[in-house]
Amino acid sequence: MSETGTSIRLEELSPGLYNLVLDAADAPVNAFGARMIGELEAAVNQLYATEGLKGLLISSAKKSFVVGADITEFLGLFSGDEAKIREMVLEVDRLYTRIEDLPCPTVVAINGDTLGGGCELALACDYRVLSRNAKIGLPEVKLGILPGWGGTVRLPRLIGIDNAIEWICSGSHKRAAAALKDGVANAVVAPDQLMDTARQLLEDAVAGKFDYRAARARKIDPVGLTPLEQTMAFESAAGVVGAKAGPHYPAPMTIIGTIRKHCTLPRDEALQVEAAAFAKLAKTDVAANLVGIFLKDQYLKRKSRKVAADAAAVNQAAVLGAGIMGGGVAYQSASKGTPIVMKDIREEALQAGLEEADKLLLKQISRGRMTPEKMAGVLNNIRPTLSYGDVAGVDLVVEAVVENPKIKQSVLAETEAALRDDAILTSNTSTISIDLLAQNLKRPENFCGMHFFNPVHMMPLVEVIRGTKSSDRAIATTVAYAQKMGKTPIVVRDCPGFLVNRILFPYFGGFSQLLMDGADFKRIDKLMEKFGWPMGPAYLLDVVGIDTGQHAGQVMAEGFPDRMQKADKDPVTAMFEAGRYGQKTGSGFYRYEKDKKGKPRKLTDEQAYELIKPAVRATLEFSDEEIVERMMIPLCLETVRCLEDGIVDSPTEADMGLVYGIGFPPFRGGALQYIDSIGVAQFCALCDKYASLGKAYEPTEKLRAMGEAGETFYPVPGAK
Repeated sequence: MSETGTSIRLEELSPGLYNLVLDAADAPVNAFGARMIGELEAAVNQLYATEGLKGLLISSAKKSFVVGADITEFLGLFSGDEAKIREMVLEVDRLYTRIEDLPCPTVVAINGDTLGGGCELALACDYRVLSRNAKIGLPEVKLGILPGWGGTVRLPRLIGIDNAIEWICSGSHKRAAAALKDGVANAVVAPDQLMDTARQLLEDAVAGKFDYRAARARKIDPVGLTPLEQTMAFESAAGVVGAKAGPHYPAPMTIIGTIRKHCTLPRDEALQVEAAAFAKLAKTDVAANLVGIFLKDQYLKRKSRKVAADAAAVNQAAVLGAGIMGGGVAYQSASKGTPIVMKDIREEALQAGLEEADKLLLKQISRGRMTPEKMAGVLNNIRPTLSYGDVAGVDLVVEAVVENPKIKQSVLAETEAALRDDAILTSNTSTISIDLLAQNLKRPENFCGMHFFNPVHMMPLVEVIRGTKSSDRAIATTVAYAQKMGKTPIVVRDCPGFLVNRILFPYFGGFSQLLMDGADFKRIDKLMEKFGWPMGPAYLLDVVGIDTGQHAGQVMAEGFPDRMQKADKDPVTAMFEAGRYGQKTGSGFYRYEKDKKGKPRKLTDEQAYELIKPAVRATLEFSDEEIVERMMIPLCLETVRCLEDGIVDSPTEADMGLVYGIGFPPFRGGALQYIDSIGVAQFCALCDKYASLGKAYEPTEKLRAMGEAGETFYPVPGAK
């Protein structure tokens, strides 16, 4: 028998032995959508109708096994009611159960990645053989849901409750060695031995050398723990996971509760419990927004690949300035395989830049993510220099000197004179106009902005800023280099602050106004962290550096005086004039002491309140809701203005810039998604409530028109 579909085919290996090959047509990877699931069901029906069936091997013709379910279908699925979602999940459950119940042993050969629904298919098989370079995992928690095709049922029965909760609640991709250690994999082999090993295991099981029925029964029966053992396992896990997940992400704790509820049940009843929990999570706004974030990220990647198609090769880069930022850029480039020259005018600065890279590499070794040999190779890819002569042959330069337009212009002009005519020159400026910096350049078409966020190794976003004279080639090459560095580039147009900082400073403006009206900065921080921000505005200013914020705020005020002009003696200026720059000086809105690990510990400092007092103009009372509204409205409105002004091309890029650049709460989807969740008309009405606060709280005419027309920034799932 040899049955072929567009995505799945059955091939006879020998009498009674079959290979079910996953090979999605017209797609680079296998992903379970409705079509592929339908073909899998047809193949399983064929297997059940086959006389003399002895064994089944499942494999992939792609570089990966299955990367999961087709997420593009999720939002449509989630638009249904819970009963409909539950039934759709159970349809796949019944299919996987039929695979698990086949009257013969089943072996899966896993090459590359197998994630989500692909991992759950593998768990339904009797044995799993992994290529050494394979990764396997259940990442559904990152989408605000749980594994719905048997993952929470089979994995705890296979590897134990503790291990299973760690796998599922972390959502991490496990390497083959870890899968073998935990008991998910039965064997790990070299890639060229995968199919032969999997087939041999299948033949041995057919021959009775392995008891596949016993392996199968373990996944079908209830978890074999006493009630006391179960209580200890679940209570311990709940404490650890709950503390890490926080109140905004319900999926991790729901996963623990679901496993606890069904672990004493046989498989088929347990699957019913899992499906009900999946449906409940799928209807949350958190799941919709996190799935939306995933799809937005995929959109960014597709757009970047399209832009980068015309890029020139960057085989050698350079960074000018060896401070924390320059050292971070050098580390990131070298660690991702692009050699880089690190240029400065001081030997001690070069040493500091190398020490920054060395520190980051040692962290990688301590976490088991890098060998000392690879660390040496990365360091060898960073070449420190005091001479422009060593920069002459590079393909792209990142200027990362002090944020001063005159100094940057001078350094850029000197650098351009040393470069090849076709080399790309970029500036890591956070606020200064690209057109201003290009004024003294002879080849402004080869110049653009490349704004990294600090710390470089952790922050995923890079703003690629197109100046008036920046060429498509310069933009394409910079985008491609950012991708090569493992970053997510977003192309934006030139204006004060570009995209992210332009949007961030009205948020800081709202913060200053609240303080001047008598609000407590510690209370604001707590409320904004409760809203979902990684840190409140006072703490964020301390971390960024109040001196940096003061300088950037002046640039923004000059660019947008109608809504970003600061009061003469606002609280941030008071901190700046007192020399309290935040963590870098040991004090700002808070006081900082190093803990046992050498990290700054935030402490209350009454002196900060004394410094703010002269700027306080009122002692108003605020509800929690009012504080959040006054903080969020200016940020959201500036995001709208950036979109309307063409600084960014799409709502997706605007929202993802905020999520990846400043940690906008992912579960809220971004500023424009947040407006959609309130309702555009309702949001405009909310703005009008604060009209007395000035232009920063005034909706644009286009936004009001959207509200009146019932429009949204994003399509409404399920809408006709």
